Amino acid sequence: MIPARDHGSGSAPGSGWVVSLAAPDDFDGWREVARQLLRAAIPPEQVRWEAPGGEGADLFAAAARPLPVPPADAPQPRVSRAFVQMAQSAILHGDSARFALLYRLLWRLQSCPRLMEDAADPDVRHIDRLARTVRRDIHKMRAFLRFRVVEEADGQERYVAWFEPEHHILRANAGVFVRRFTQMRWSILTPQGALHWDGEILREGPPAQRSDAPSGDPTEDLWRKYYASTFNPARLKVGAMLKEMPRKYWKNMPEAALIPELVAGAQAREARMVEAGSQAFGERPASLAEVASAIAACRRCAIGCNGTSAVPGEGPRKARLMIVGEQPGDMEEQAGRPFIGPAGQLLRAHLNDTGLDVNAAYVTNAVKHFKFAMTGKRRLHQSPTAGEIDTCRWWVESERALVQPRLILALGASAARAMLGRTVSVQKERGRPHRLEDGTELWITTHPSYLLRLKDDGRQEGGRQIEEARFRDDLRAVAARLRELA
Repeated sequence: MIPARDHGSGSAPGSGWVVSLAAPDDFDGWREVARQLLRAAIPPEQVRWEAPGGEGADLFAAAARPLPVPPADAPQPRVSRAFVQMAQSAILHGDSARFALLYRLLWRLQSCPRLMEDAADPDVRHIDRLARTVRRDIHKMRAFLRFRVVEEADGQERYVAWFEPEHHILRANAGVFVRRFTQMRWSILTPQGALHWDGEILREGPPAQRSDAPSGDPTEDLWRKYYASTFNPARLKVGAMLKEMPRKYWKNMPEAALIPELVAGAQAREARMVEAGSQAFGERPASLAEVASAIAACRRCAIGCNGTSAVPGEGPRKARLMIVGEQPGDMEEQAGRPFIGPAGQLLRAHLNDTGLDVNAAYVTNAVKHFKFAMTGKRRLHQSPTAGEIDTCRWWVESERALVQPRLILALGASAARAMLGRTVSVQKERGRPHRLEDGTELWITTHPSYLLRLKDDGRQEGGRQIEEARFRDDLRAVAARLRELA
């Protein structure tokens, strides 16, 4: 039994208890004591929780005394599965008040069994926040822990890793590493404790220091070369990378030393990738009919070899406006015409509303064949890769050279890449002009298929009504600009 003590802050003997847990992550110990306190009808305000290491310690507490004995007929606590699952994560958090929070929620659940469903309740929000933080820390340890090999006295290799968790997650992650590296002898060292696996038995060790772990090994050069070779500048999003892999983890990751240089050179590498993707197709076709004939026979990427028919652009030979989408869909591939499916119908409706005549525009796609995956009997759209867009860019540029539009409207990220030769954020670049090398104006907005995927949830931010309004505003700006250019 885990001992309890009288509060030593002037309260009368027996008016409250201080509970000392066996470990900071001792969920089973907390649950055992919480059940006994609950059955003895001890309210949360009369309990003080402690854990080893000084978390919430009461320096003036009295000597330990037994926990209260609940009546023989006291009912067993009722608790939801959602609470148990969340509590098992939240108790690993470094917040010293977590034990009291859990007991307070447990107490309240007895009179309000559906409390965990109330997302607005402060205690429910608090435990959810703790649990989510712990789960992120667990994920970061699994993703960013790096082993270095050392030779032990018996000549065998041991793999040693150093990690600095923010919360008490070491033992919670032990099973994952045992299953992942069953055949290795390894040690994980942290400021909170250590784990040692010899292939059969997992042992715990005392807290360690960074100097106890090796700083590198010969295999790290190979790992850095591999990381550099797989770094894709076309998919680089620095903000998203830093959110997923914060800088505080870089010091223990050998590949992290390469990141600043790789990021700095990403744009130049992307330009080389685009140039390599734009293979030598020979002389450009002399007419739109020749373009249509040539793309029907093109097999220079995997999409062109998937058995579908190519869909050329259509519209006036000297249209002032050129509209570029991503790729033909299922209906477009069957009919051989661009933008006749649901997304095309939505586009045409908005163009008419803003005074743009779609029949006066040249309409085409960045990729000329339909990329799909079979699900049952249905062909479901798959987005083209950067390499496939870059390869097909030759045909879009050939159409553009023949049509010579005054303004190009790119719908979505794939179309924007086909026009600019690099990946851009549609939300950042939409609704304003960009100047291409030959002086043509490029305007970027979302693809109408994006609007179709959104829920019609009133006027909430990110809902369909809001995004359709932004889409119409972009089209109105394009219509106004075309009038100015005329």
